Order: sequence, then structure tokens, then C-alpha cells
Amino acid sequence: MDASGSVRLGTMGQDWDRLVPIAEVTLTGHGRTWSGERFIDTAVGGRMVHRGHSTRQDGQWHCTTIQLADEVTGLVAEVVLRTVPSACFVRAQVRLENRGDATLHVESVSTLALGGVADAVQGLGGLTLHWADNDWLAECRWQTAAFRSRLVPLNRSAHGHEGRGCFERYSQGSWSTGRHLPVAGISDGTGRAWLWQIESSAGWRYETGEREGAAYVALFGPDDVHHHWRQALAPGDQFTTVPAVLVHAPTGGLDAAFGELTAYRRCIRRPHADHRHLPVIYNDYMNTLMGDPTTQKLLPLIESAAAVGAEVFVIDAGWYDDDAQGWWDAVGAWDASASRFPGGIGKVLDAVRQHGMIPGLWLEPEVVGVRSPLARSLPPEAFFRRNGVRVSEHGRHHLDLRHPAARAHLDQVVDRLVDDWGVGYLKLDYNINIGPGTENGTESAGAGLLGHHRAHLSWLTSLLERHPSLVLENCGSGGLRMDYAQLSITQLQSTSDQQDPVRYPPIAAAAATAVAPEQAAIWAYPQPEFSADAVAFTMTGALLGRIHLSGFLDRMTSGQRDLVRSAVDVYRRIRPHLPDALPFWPLGLPAWEDTWIAHGVRSAGNTFVALWRRGPAAQAGQRPGERQHHSGPSVQTVSIPHLRGTPVSPTALYPADSGATIRWHRFRGELTVSLPRPDTAVLVELESATTVPEPAGLSADSR
Repeated sequence: MDASGSVRLGTMGQDWDRLVPIAEVTLTGHGRTWSGERFIDTAVGGRMVHRGHSTRQDGQWHCTTIQLADEVTGLVAEVVLRTVPSACFVRAQVRLENRGDATLHVESVSTLALGGVADAVQGLGGLTLHWADNDWLAECRWQTAAFRSRLVPLNRSAHGHEGRGCFERYSQGSWSTGRHLPVAGISDGTGRAWLWQIESSAGWRYETGEREGAAYVALFGPDDVHHHWRQALAPGDQFTTVPAVLVHAPTGGLDAAFGELTAYRRCIRRPHADHRHLPVIYNDYMNTLMGDPTTQKLLPLIESAAAVGAEVFVIDAGWYDDDAQGWWDAVGAWDASASRFPGGIGKVLDAVRQHGMIPGLWLEPEVVGVRSPLARSLPPEAFFRRNGVRVSEHGRHHLDLRHPAARAHLDQVVDRLVDDWGVGYLKLDYNINIGPGTENGTESAGAGLLGHHRAHLSWLTSLLERHPSLVLENCGSGGLRMDYAQLSITQLQSTSDQQDPVRYPPIAAAAATAVAPEQAAIWAYPQPEFSADAVAFTMTGALLGRIHLSGFLDRMTSGQRDLVRSAVDVYRRIRPHLPDALPFWPLGLPAWEDTWIAHGVRSAGNTFVALWRRGPAAQAGQRPGERQHHSGPSVQTVSIPHLRGTPVSPTALYPADSGATIRWHRFRGELTVSLPRPDTAVLVELESATTVPEPAGLSADSR
């Protein structure tokens, strides 16, 4: 805080001018002091001064609240910063209150703003930006660029001003991760790294740029420019931003920062037994029934799924389809199809239970098909509307869960499925981007979307309060709504709809950047036509997350089923370690076309590493398993720094006959793995050689 009372947040030892106000607010009529693409340097943010602060303990959280006020408008801001002892993260939210005499119109407000990232010696030339592009079938694609390649030096002293631009990423519409992850970071090459995460399904934006020779970071929820969001605050009205977190790893680089972010994600989650039990899930959709379930098709899958060790059986899309024109634009009532399930769906659900598994169903609760009777029976106000017209997208309308009729309808549906049908698992999908939102009265579309989003979170919470053992999977056409607003409540996250098993490894390996490992649902869909290598390849990818098994297991040979079963057995052995494990990437975060990919998790005394060796990319029209293999590097050495100097005996846990040879270089902390054939994978366990004998065929090298 300076003599005027302005409060700025930054790293220790930084000059005041390098920092930014802790809360940046754009009001209509009170814009910025330096016009450009940036949302910092706001007039209100610059005027806000300290009016008090307090600290308190809230369970494990240490909370500091800083009160700020703008004397010109009467706007008051409370910045709440939360952390836990010994943690390297801070979670922030800002509450605005209008204590003036006139209505204020908020166009943007930061959740957290930080300056002074870099030091005077190294400067910005040593910084690297890290962000993740996201798309359907191509989630979690991390990108890297030198800070100076995106924010060039402009010689501020020659012009008297900073630049007008910044590096920014933001969401668009109601798919919060349809373009990018709300997670990004900066590293400096010395082992220091910063990561941030914004927790919103209703619009978010982050920016970073240069200020007085240092980098700043500013994190936002929805805003007017990008999300059609404006919030009117009449005198006495309040508004609270979406949460965001900033993580700092002083050593260890991105791996250490992602470890800290993983620990934070576990802190903010609603407690649930699923986070520790991690049951094996079979889902009939991917590369299998693909939305066409019937009693006849499901019964053999149920039997074979139980035989290989599945503990949950999910009937995916189509179980409600009795419409001659198809179900896509007719959904909403969520009644079981009589034609698909002669005698009722209860027969199938009973079969799931009789085989010792928990029955699950797919549901897309927020949409109503344009041909559904619900589109006519629910009141118009229960749906998203813009310009007084009900919004439709890809044959669907969108429910506004702020309306009691919409919420009552979904409560009735879920209570029927759980209480009457005995369903214990719901896969909640979301397959449309409804655009900027809904206008209810004079509210902006973005404000309507945020209002619905918060009502949606409240509804999800209410389901778990009524049905504590119910497990909820969050899905948005795979990973298009993969944010911790929802993942702080739901137990699992679908990571992708990717159907090519050779395209899945970079998604599976990078999923832990977006989701805690025990929440990352990763498809494993072995097929009868797959070779043993292909079966093991698709199974290996799920062993460090949550197995989402699929495939026509009933049509497999006994040898193929044994290979699937052995993967499930390995998973059951290692899953007790996953809820406390931290992720790392021995080859760095994977690129989309990488030949070798490595992902690991480590907990106290246990380290597991999955490695994939891929051949060239599949050609258009080529089915999985039909690719032409070409020779490539069959040996890869990966770094495991946390085990450097430790005597380790490496074990190939799965598959047993991969042909892999493995060597541990103790003093270099490196693991060398040979996979003689392309499109193969192996899961390796690294344990102390003092307690675990060296396996036959493997060697521990003390060089």
C-alpha cells in the first residue's frame, strides 16, 4: 500500500510502478486511463483506496479480506484472499457493493491482479508463456512461446507509455473450455513457475503483459467485450466475481506448479467417497453402441464387463429414444424407451446389480429438444431467450435453472432415476454452445448465463445433498466444459470424445493439467479386431486416471479378455495411491504429434510412469489398427528428478509381454525404455531396490 492508500499485489522486492491495483474495475462512464486491449489501468481501480482489512480462520483456510473504496462513485470492493498453511497458492474473489446514490454499470472486474513477475536481473527475456488450446476430440493441447515473442519490447522510455496490447485467452459462449483451458502459466527457466486457474462455466478471460519491465497477470470472469456481460448495480446492490487461483512454484518448474495446483483442486472439492474408491466404470457408448442401446445388446455387455472387473455400468445416450424421427431434438422427458427395453429398463438395471455393479445412466439435463412436449408445457421464462425470442441451437432449447419450473422438472427426473430405478451414477452431458446467454428482463445475456451457471451449481449441490452416494460425471461433448466451477462439485470429468486410440495419448497424458488424476475419466475401448498390442495400448492410457472401459468385450477371445482383465487388476492395485498422487511429465507436456509421450504420478514412496510409442499419424478414412507402421526411435530416456540418486528397481506393470526393456540410471535420475514396436505402451512402477527385488529381464543401472 502506498501513501495514497492504493493497494497493489506483487512479488516481493518489486518496484511499486511494476505492480497493478489488486482490483481492476471498468464501469460505464469510468473506463481506463490508457486505452487498448488491456483490462488493467482502469480509472476506478486506480482510484480505489484502502479502507481496512481483516483476517480469520475458516476451517483449513486462512482468509484475508481487504476493503477498498472509490470515493467518486461510491463503489466498495472487498478482496478476499484464501490460502492454507505451507501452500504456494492463493485463491481470490472480489465482492463489489454500490454504496453511492446512482446505479453503476460494471463492464469488467478482475478476480485477481498481480504484478512484478520477473526480476530486475533476468527481466522478461527469460520468461516463457504456457497455455492450452482445447477443442472437441483435441483437448489439453499445451502450447509454449517465449514471452518476448508475444509481447515485444517497445522501449517505454522513448514513448512515455506502456504498450496497448497483451497476451490474452478467453472463453466464448457456454462451452467454458471450447477454445482454451482456463489454466495457463509463466516459467522463467530457473525453476520458478506461476500457474493460474479461473473457475467459471459462464465466461472467463486472463491476460498477461508488460508493466515497467516486469510481467503482470490479471484474471477475470465474464466481461462486456468478450461475453456480452454487464452487471447493473443499483444503490445497495452487490456482485461477487467467479473464483480464481494463482500458484507459485519457487523451484521445480511446471511439474511442481501443477503439483501445487492439483493439491489446491483437492482442497476446494466437495468431499465424496468416489474420490478415494475410484471404481472401474464401463460405459457402452464409445466405439461400441454409440447411442443405440437395447436389452438384447446390453445384457451380454453387462456380463462381460463384470467378468473383467468393472464396478459401475453406465448406459449412455439413447436409452430414452422411442421417436421415429430420432432422439436428438426430442429429448427432455427422460423416460425409458418401451421399444428398446421390452418389459422395461428395470430388467437391464437389475442385471447390472445382479452382476455386482452399480447402474448408471446418461443424461443431458440442461437441454430440451425443440420437438419435445416439454418445449410446450414448460413456461417460456424457463428457457434461454434473447431479444424476447426463445433461443434454439442444434435442435435444442436451453433451460434456465433459475426458474423454479425448470429446476422442479429436473429434480423430479433425477429423484425418479435414483429413488425409483436405483441408479447410482449419472453422466451429465452438454452438447451445445448456446452462445452468450439469456436476457431475463433488462439483464445482459452474459449476466443471464452467469446467473444460470450459478443456479446450475446450486442444483448439482442439491442432488448430492439429497443423494450423498450418487456419483456425477461432468461431460461437455467430452472436455468442452472442463472447469473447476463444476469439478469442485462433480466427481469425474470426461476428458474427450476421441475415438482413435492412437490419437488419445496426448489427451490422456495432459488431462492431469486440467483435472486431478482421480477425476480424469479416460476411455479405454479395446475391440475384438484389435491386436494384443492395440488392446494394451488403449488400456494403458487410463491406468493413471479413471478407467472408462468400453468396447465389445463379449465378442473378444479369452486371451483378449484376459489382457483387459489384467489391466483392471493392475489398476485396482495402484488406485489407492492415486487420490494423493501428484502428476509430472518426464518428457514435458505432450505435443499433438509427438512419437513418444510420457506421463507419471508420484506419491509417498510410489512412482508410476506411463509411456507410449506412437507410429505416424493415421490417414483419413483409416480405422484404428489399420495404420502402416514405419520404423522410428524405439528407445527413449526420460528424466525422473525426484528419484535422482535413489536405488530403484523398475517394474513393467502392464502389459506383461510388451517386449519393453527398462533400465534405471540412478545418479542421473533417468529411465531408459525400449518399446520395439510402434503403437505400443507400457506402465512402469519405480520402487526402492532395497525393498523390492529386481525383476527378471529388467536391470537397475547405478551409473
